[in-house]
Amino acid sequence: MTDTIQRAELLSPVGDMERLGAAISFGADAVYLAGQEFGMRTAPSNFTNEELVKAVQYAHSRNVRVHLTCNTVPHNDELARLPEFLQFAQDAGVDALIIADFGVMAMAKKYAPKVDIHMSTQAGVANYVSAGELYGMGASRVVLARELDLEEIAEIRAKTPKGLELEAFVHGAMCVSFSGRCLLSSYLTGRDANRGDCAQPCRWEYALMESKRPGQYMPVFEDKHDTYILNSKDMCMIGHIPELLKTGVTSLKIEGRAKSAYYVAVTTNAYRNAIDEYYEHPERKVSPWIVEELNKISHREYSTGFYFGTEPGQVYGNGGYVREYDVIAVCENYENGVATLSQRNRFFRGDTADVLEAGNRPFLLPLDDLYDRDWNPIDAAPHAMMTVLLRTKQPLAKGAILRKRRAD
Repeated sequence: MTDTIQRAELLSPVGDMERLGAAISFGADAVYLAGQEFGMRTAPSNFTNEELVKAVQYAHSRNVRVHLTCNTVPHNDELARLPEFLQFAQDAGVDALIIADFGVMAMAKKYAPKVDIHMSTQAGVANYVSAGELYGMGASRVVLARELDLEEIAEIRAKTPKGLELEAFVHGAMCVSFSGRCLLSSYLTGRDANRGDCAQPCRWEYALMESKRPGQYMPVFEDKHDTYILNSKDMCMIGHIPELLKTGVTSLKIEGRAKSAYYVAVTTNAYRNAIDEYYEHPERKVSPWIVEELNKISHREYSTGFYFGTEPGQVYGNGGYVREYDVIAVCENYENGVATLSQRNRFFRGDTADVLEAGNRPFLLPLDDLYDRDWNPIDAAPHAMMTVLLRTKQPLAKGAILRKRRAD
């Protein structure tokens, strides 16, 4: 692999204005988001035209780039709406369009010629010839297929023009299908995954039924495991930033536009610190606290995807998530030794919170001196979004996130 190392971009997912604020506060160099149409995730609220303009202005004022998803595979009846969408994206000031379809690419060059074109992972770029041809067609970046290993990425880098940027996923959910090109959802629910409406049937539990024994279901086993045979593990490359950067990738991408602002904050913070640590001390392993942070979000069992070759990629025992921590409060203000907290989950006097602040290493905070908004002492904060006053000598930043480990 090449020894050339460049300062990599950290690219974070954004589903609404709250998540945009979290991504920027916790260190994203760029964000990717969607408008009301043509994005591969319909679950997030996404951005209206007015919100998109505000989001771009907010991000640019903080030197953060904005990439707009236009990565569905549109059908004939949708094409007439594309020129207006593309022209508006350019007028709004987005920095790049993430595109999967060659027809959309051609239209983007015509109707949004000032906006960079990034070819989506849905395009399935897995070799240097495809990458080079896309560059020749006008793409400034390709988002590499997730099925590649590190050696293959390094070879693509070595055999493509230096002006072509390479983007690779570093964290998040994995699709059982090739780079997201899946028809299960369409077949089983009528919801088209390639138009942003996947129902995630790969996460469901399956059984067999013999034709002459209707209603008699037989579970599908693999070894001693259960029946979630298509349920992919999540990717986590937090311990392998050096290996990724040595391939020459330009951008490290976190998956999760449908995830919470808390997820965006934690993942962005962890990878921001891991990347910065590497550039400061390339000989050191990533700090253990950074690795541990990614266990404090809701996630499936982690893997390194295909980066180090094929490894077991499915979670057979269940279709759910590992959840070890709950967000219990967000700090709204700190003044004169008093933190004003907005409750998110129930907590009690005497608990110890794990606090996450932008730019700081997490720390523990005793919750020993609690009051309601009228300064009546309280033993618990049971009501959603209630205001809680905490006396503490430890200053808290506005937006600090307070967490608590779940009881076993």
